[in-house]
Amino acid sequence: MSDIELGAVQSRFADLIWANEPIASGALVRLCEKELGWKKPTTYTVLRKLCEKGLFKNEDGVVTGVISREQYYSRKSGDFVEESFGGSLPAFLAAFMSGRALSDGEAEEIQKMIDAHRKRGNGDVL
Repeated sequence: MSDIELGAVQSRFADLIWANEPIASGALVRLCEKELGWKKPTTYTVLRKLCEKGLFKNEDGVVTGVISREQYYSRKSGDFVEESFGGSLPAFLAAFMSGRALSDGEAEEIQKMIDAHRKRGNGDVL
């Protein structure tokens, strides 16, 4: 999974699928024509490539995700923290927060995640 890289256009395409799945391939072609200005061959070429990467499947003309949008971006975020900060979430947060203040709502949301993690107490990832 960590080897799946999506460019900006592929990300928009993937988001269209995730937002509309399950979606008939013909409906996907029409959606991509409207949203991305693509022709049918372009849609099928990009879809085939993302299916080969293991992100989506096209069975009997119906396109669905193999993994959810949330799973994909969660894994990509984890890969980023691992590669850029040696897997240290505190180091990532320190870099992210540098020169930036949290709103009360953001601080409360983060505190709720920490509290939920502590309640689980089993080392699961947030």
